[in-house]
Amino acid sequence: MGSGSDRPQMIKAAEMLERFGIEYDMRVLSAHKTPDQAIAFAEGAAAAGFEAIIAGAGKAAHLAGVMAAKSLLPVIGVPISGSLQGLDALLSTVQMPTGIPVATVAVDGSANAALLVVAMLAVQDGEMRARLVEYRTELAEKTLAG
Repeated sequence: MGSGSDRPQMIKAAEMLERFGIEYDMRVLSAHKTPDQAIAFAEGAAAAGFEAIIAGAGKAAHLAGVMAAKSLLPVIGVPISGSLQGLDALLSTVQMPTGIPVATVAVDGSANAALLVVAMLAVQDGEMRARLVEYRTELAEKTLAG
C-alpha cells in the first residue's frame, strides 16, 4: 500500500487471502516517497516467490503502475478513497499506457483484488479452484437467503 493510512481498506484483501490459505506480505511502499524501495520490491518480487502484486494507493495512485513497470507479475491496483471520493485514484490506476497493464478493481475494492489473485492461481491449481467454487456457492446461497 502507498501509505499506512490505506491499511483499513487493504486489510480486506489480507482477510480474503487468508480465507483461501494464500501467504501474503503486506508492506507500505510509496511510488513518490520511497520510489527506490518500491522499485526494488517490484524488481525482486518474482524471485522472492510472489505470484501477483496487489497495490493499493490513493490520490495520485501511481504505485500499481510502478509495480507493473518494474515486474512481469500480474498487478492488481486498488484505488483508495480519499480526496475526490477516490475518483482521482481510480483514474490514476486504470489509465495505464498500452504495454504495461494493471488490472483495476473498484475504489476500496481490495477484497475483489484478492479474489482476482485467487482466480488467477485457480487456473493452474485444482485445490484452489475447488475452494473458489465453494466460496462462490456460499456467496450464491447467502444471496438467495436474502
